[in-house]
Order: sequence, then C-alpha cells, then structure tokens
Amino acid sequence: MCKFLEYFFYKNFAFTLVHFWYGFFSGFSAQTVYDEWFITLYNLVYTSLRVLGMSLFDQDVDDHWSMLFPQLYVPGQQNVYFNKIMFVKCMLQGIYSSLILFFIPYGAMYNTMRSDGKAIADYQSFALMAQTCLLIVVSVQIGLDTSYWTVLNQFFIWGSLSVYFAITFTMYSDGMYLIFTASFPFVGTARNTFSQTNVWLAIFLSITLCVLPVVGFRFLKDQLKPTPSNKVLLKIKEAKKRPPPPSRKRRLRWTSTHRSGYAFSHQHGFGALIMSGRNMWPKSPFATTGTFSPNSDKHKHKGL
Repeated sequence: MCKFLEYFFYKNFAFTLVHFWYGFFSGFSAQTVYDEWFITLYNLVYTSLRVLGMSLFDQDVDDHWSMLFPQLYVPGQQNVYFNKIMFVKCMLQGIYSSLILFFIPYGAMYNTMRSDGKAIADYQSFALMAQTCLLIVVSVQIGLDTSYWTVLNQFFIWGSLSVYFAITFTMYSDGMYLIFTASFPFVGTARNTFSQTNVWLAIFLSITLCVLPVVGFRFLKDQLKPTPSNKVLLKIKEAKKRPPPPSRKRRLRWTSTHRSGYAFSHQHGFGALIMSGRNMWPKSPFATTGTFSPNSDKHKHKGL
C-alpha cells in the first residue's frame, strides 16, 4: 500500500507540473500541454490498472518467509515506509521528472527539421512527444517499484503502454479526423512524429535522465542503509544458495509373528497336563469320587 501511494503521488506530480512549466512559454494562457484526450485517459485507462495490480499482487517476501521473520511488520507499524519525509521525496522526484519531461522534448523540437526538409517544430508534435515520454517514464518507474511479477502485472503495465500507442495512432488518423473533425484535430501527427529518429533519441534521453538517478539512489541506499525487507531478502538468497541438509534415512525393522520352535521348547509347556490325562476325562458325576450312590445327599432331589 505504501508503494501504491508513493507511485500515485509521483505520477500525478510529474503529469501536472509539466503544465506549470509550459505556462511560462505560453503566456499563462491556460493552454494544455497535452492533447485533451490524453488528459482524459491518463488516469482512467493508461495508469489505473497498473496501480491496482501493484496494490493487489505486489509483495517483497512471500507468506512462508514473512511468518519466519515477524520483524518485517515493525516498519509498517511505525510508518517508516510512508510519512511526511517520503511524501516530500515523491514531490521532489515528481518535480525533477517534470523538468526533464518538458525541457528535453522542448529542446529536441526547437527549430527542428524533418528528414525531408519540412519543419516539425509545432505544438502538436511537441505535445505528442511530451506525453509519450511521460507515459514511458511512469511505466518504467512502476517496473522498478514492482517486487513480485505476475502475468497480470505484466499485462497491466506493458499492455496499457501498447493500448496508448494503438489509441494514439487511431485518434490521430485521417479517418477519425474526417468523422469527428472538431474532436480530433491532431491529424497525422503520430505518423509524422514517430517516423523521425531524433524523436526516439529524445524519448530515450528523457527516460534515462528520469530513471538513472532513481536507480543510483536505491542502489546506494540498499548498500549503506538497507531496510528490514532488504536484510530478509539477503538472508533468503543465502539460504537458497546453501545445499539442503541430507535427509535421515530411517531403518525399517522387520518383525515376524512366527515364534521360534527352539525358544518354545525351552518354555514351560503342557507336557505334564497331557501325560496326566486330565484333559481327556469326561465330566460326569464319577469324576469326583469314582463311585455313585443314589442315597448320597448331594444327588437327592429336593422335596423328596
């Protein structure tokens, strides 16, 4: 969630402040630096799903390792990952990126000629170049912020970038201009601008200048002042590099239900009982005394 808030503020600072710098060159006429359709679709289509995907699927440590390292929850409870200082950092990064995103395209378009000798230094070409630099920079930035890549993350980030180019070429085509003349005035701008090599070199330069300081700052921060998440990730990598301990093999003991005849012969048996013949005698009145007397008290009927 902290990454979501940081990226949300950054992309909107970089988007909005370009209008502020453009005001110094347009006489503060309230003219927008971007195409009105790009302003409408920027937060609605181009950057909405990627933010949602990062807030739902991103994780620095999976659930198994997070249960083993409960200290990962301490910085969130202490508001370490997002506070006033982090907000100021997002604002400063947005200001820096907006300066790059405005002045690099402006310098690349200033008194520029196409390969066929025609001028390309016009408002529509500059607006298209500035908005393309902005969208690619914020796409690379969210790629740097993402720790856990999924298919949906890939689709939301690079798919939205592909949708941008598809919509741009469609809206700036001759057919859309003929159908909706007042709504799509940038006719042929995408085809004429993106066909120039210096435009793509300026876009690459803008991306490099916006992303390179972020990469360098994060590298130094991880080396000099690592966060608890970085320390845990380092321990996880070291644990995965070590070979797993050998599993102990349990020796199975086979037991038999058959008893040895030799052991049985050394135990007290039933030989004496068999030789005495007691188990073969019938149970009869003669078994006790060997004689029978009808006058005995034991065998007299009661009542007689």
